[in-house]
Amino acid sequence: MKHISIIAPDGQGNLSSVACIVGSYEILLQAAEHWKSMGNKDLYKAQIVGIAANTEFDNGLFSIRPHTTIADLKKTNLIIIPSLARDYQKALGGNKLLTDWITQQYKQGAEIATMCSGAFMLAATGLLNGKNCSTHWSSENTFKSLFPDVNLHTHKLITDENGIYTNGGAYSFLNLLIYLVEKYYNRETAIYCAKVFQIEIDRQHQSVFSIFSGQKLHEDEDVKKAQQYIESRIDEKISIEDLSAKLAIGRRNFDRRFIKATGNTPLEYAQRVKIEAAKKSFETTRKTINEVMYDVGYSDIKAFREVFRKITGMSPLEYRNRYNKEAMTV
Repeated sequence: MKHISIIAPDGQGNLSSVACIVGSYEILLQAAEHWKSMGNKDLYKAQIVGIAANTEFDNGLFSIRPHTTIADLKKTNLIIIPSLARDYQKALGGNKLLTDWITQQYKQGAEIATMCSGAFMLAATGLLNGKNCSTHWSSENTFKSLFPDVNLHTHKLITDENGIYTNGGAYSFLNLLIYLVEKYYNRETAIYCAKVFQIEIDRQHQSVFSIFSGQKLHEDEDVKKAQQYIESRIDEKISIEDLSAKLAIGRRNFDRRFIKATGNTPLEYAQRVKIEAAKKSFETTRKTINEVMYDVGYSDIKAFREVFRKITGMSPLEYRNRYNKEAMTV
């Protein structure tokens, strides 16, 4: 029988960590029970694994007694790293005993799955360098600044590469669990668990949940001026060529510096600023699609729809209907 380790991080957890740990254990138990009920032999044994015999969370509000410790567990087949506390510098250093053990297990053939900010601990090992990764959309800027060698894609709900799985933020870890159940058992068992726990199966994106706030944790003052210019003229169609000329920077150099500072091209940045404004308008007003489109500087409905869907994964109408019940009657 193969083994699945659900990590109980020592000193780095919070309430979300508890949810990830308990949720993972319960869903994997359900998957195993369903698998056996279909006349199959046990495939995997899931255990909570820690450093000590007891791990406390949220100043002792909750505590978990792991089934075993990393010192006693010599081999595992899958390691699940839950969400971590929002002290990213702490996550960056990680818990050396844990990160060393995770690295060793991966080299011995174990696969690794991270949930939400658990990606910070895995990235600290270097195992994510050059690989694709997702995490909570609100951590995007911090993650990119700490781990520039990782290919971060926060619009993706799940990434799967070379035995490493990562997922987006918060309770989207449930979607990762269903994905892993299908990988480790089969599609039928995944569908069963999705129905029992009422989790949407085959979700691919977390874009619709993201709130864009431009990366300003950089020291390029010209780029900051450009960001302020873009954000102050949401209702205008901005020419990036004219903007770079205003700052007396050549277009190619401007693009290069903007990407380095923010992670987006100037055009992408302007689009995301405008679409974020459009989202808020759809959520809080009864304006029509065309009215919102004009408010954020678009005059071509097809172009607006394409950019909106590219960034959110939904059409403007779908977004409005989901987040504004009053607007559905317009």
